[in-house]
Amino acid sequence: MTVWDFLVDRLARHILRSGTLLITYADGTERRYGDGTAPQVRMQIHDPALTRQIVRNPDLGVGEGYMDGAFTLQDDDLSGFLELLLRNVARSGMPWFERPMRLWKHLNRRIAQFNPIGKAEANVAHHYDLSGQLYELFLDRDRQYSCAYFPRPGMSLDAAQEAKKHHIARKLLLEPGMSVLDIGCGWGGMALTLARDYGARVVGVTLSKEQHAYALARVRAAGLEDRIEIRLCDYRTVRESFDRVVSVGMFEHVGLPHYREYFGRVRQVLKPGGVALIHFIGRVNRPGTTSDWVTKYIFPGGYCPAMSEASAAIEHERLVVADLEIWRIHYADTLRHWLGRFEAHLDAARALYDERFTRMWRFYLISSEMAFRYAGQVVFQYQLCHEVQDVPLARDYLYATPVEEKPRMAAE
Repeated sequence: MTVWDFLVDRLARHILRSGTLLITYADGTERRYGDGTAPQVRMQIHDPALTRQIVRNPDLGVGEGYMDGAFTLQDDDLSGFLELLLRNVARSGMPWFERPMRLWKHLNRRIAQFNPIGKAEANVAHHYDLSGQLYELFLDRDRQYSCAYFPRPGMSLDAAQEAKKHHIARKLLLEPGMSVLDIGCGWGGMALTLARDYGARVVGVTLSKEQHAYALARVRAAGLEDRIEIRLCDYRTVRESFDRVVSVGMFEHVGLPHYREYFGRVRQVLKPGGVALIHFIGRVNRPGTTSDWVTKYIFPGGYCPAMSEASAAIEHERLVVADLEIWRIHYADTLRHWLGRFEAHLDAARALYDERFTRMWRFYLISSEMAFRYAGQVVFQYQLCHEVQDVPLARDYLYATPVEEKPRMAAE
């Protein structure tokens, strides 16, 4: 074994406390880690340089190693492998020799997440301007690329995404004719729902050229051009005022240095008495950093904040948190649906890109699911307003049926 093999051996012995990982190193040496119980995962290292890459940067080394075939897993059990790793990392933490690198990343995260308008556009293009056919392989028919809502067991992905949109609409307390700003409108599904089903007038903004073109086509096909405007622009350039603001799955791309700028813009465009609903991925633990693999391959400039980081910016910008809901396993279940659909279309994904891309996307979906199950990732929904009386005193309106009485406002 090389010195790098030895350090990976130390790393694995520190992390693996439950379950079993069997590693065959590039020189043929075999080692068993964990307590010998199920689940059991077998890993074969083919490239002797892999252990050095893992020691230097575990996130990047493991992710790129899988993409490049530097290691393989028995039965290609990537789900079992990542579940075993993340479940144990959550309990054991990383060994001492990995801590300096993590401290350095934490100290430099403001630089890594600095996303002025031009850079933000490039970051969005990296992920959202991929072929639209790719997203058709695994998303629901409305192309909702964010956490679905599963209030009942056994719901389909399409039903859960519809439930998500209507749950958010109820939190917005919409009335026909109200104006809504949709920050990060994606492929237009939320805008279409709010205009068609709730009578709102919606301005959606996105930095993705692919999403902009697709959303425009959907608006035209629905005959809602008089009620929906889709703009290709940065939210920071919007100057009008709106009765409501909604943002789903966009705040993760803002970057820590811009949190006050983001919530300051929400406050500026939200009319007196208005309501905003901000839905985003966060972490239940203290502030952290983004995986280097995720930053390099999936979401450059992205970061999922701790509640303390988002709340501090909201407080500084003098917005009132009227309601805060935390969705825990909903996104893990959403990702499980996405993975099943993607794996059913692996040949189509390879035809669009190549084998390495397909392995990258599979690693992204599975590692994301496991992060929600074992690494403290959740979804936050902040309901914001200017004054404490701007929303109902009780949350009954979220679960009211259409025939029930309108919610009693606090000012009444």
